[in-house]
Amino acid sequence: MAANEFLWPIRVYYEDTDSGGVVYYANYLKFMERARTEWLRSKGFEQDALIASDKIIFAVKSVQVDYLKPGRFNQQLFVSVKLRTAGKASMEFEQKVLFGNEHKEELCTGIVKIACLDAETFRPKAIPQVMFREINR
Repeated sequence: MAANEFLWPIRVYYEDTDSGGVVYYANYLKFMERARTEWLRSKGFEQDALIASDKIIFAVKSVQVDYLKPGRFNQQLFVSVKLRTAGKASMEFEQKVLFGNEHKEELCTGIVKIACLDAETFRPKAIPQVMFREINR
């Protein structure tokens, strides 16, 4: 794992799978969302507090996903989060869903672009400076 990469554990529950016990494809996006939320929390930012104090929300602008191998019921997976770029009102992440003792087996990879928006107008809004500095550490 790279020094600037965040890793979050995810257990595959029965509800995450199809009738064959394989992770349903859309659930990988949920796993990635949870990991980004935990990454942000690890940096000291709670999304509900950002809405209240800075009147901002984050929305997915685009996703590119590659499904490589199936995740299965009851597996312990890990989701990585790596900030690729941060602009004035956007962020781009590289994410991977990993399996195995050393988290080396890639099951799914993705590039996720996030927009920072005004919570009331849904128009682009600058990422607060204190947050911008912290996420780029």
